[in-house]
Amino acid sequence: MPVNLSIKNVPDAIADTLRSRAQRNHRSLQRELMAILEQAVQPGAQPRPEGHGPPPGRLSIEEVVERARRLFPQGTPSSVGLIREQRDGRYGGHWARTGRNPGEG
Repeated sequence: MPVNLSIKNVPDAIADTLRSRAQRNHRSLQRELMAILEQAVQPGAQPRPEGHGPPPGRLSIEEVVERARRLFPQGTPSSVGLIREQRDGRYGGHWARTGRNPGEG
């Protein structure tokens, strides 16, 4: 059976911070507080200061960049050639000659 909890005398600064956090996460204040509680009671959960790193189970942008560099140490080729090849294959030489799709005039 669900239980109602109440926290009294929350300082204005904390309440404002919670409201801002809820708004950033597109949640109501109630749902934001529930999300904080759910994360806090997970086994092995470590407190994570607001704005420091991605949510649990997600990669930070730095980790994504590092993985991409490991997977593609030389970078990746430009997509321009691939797009042109696909376009020309679909529309044939008509596109190259006219700059229009067949049937456009």
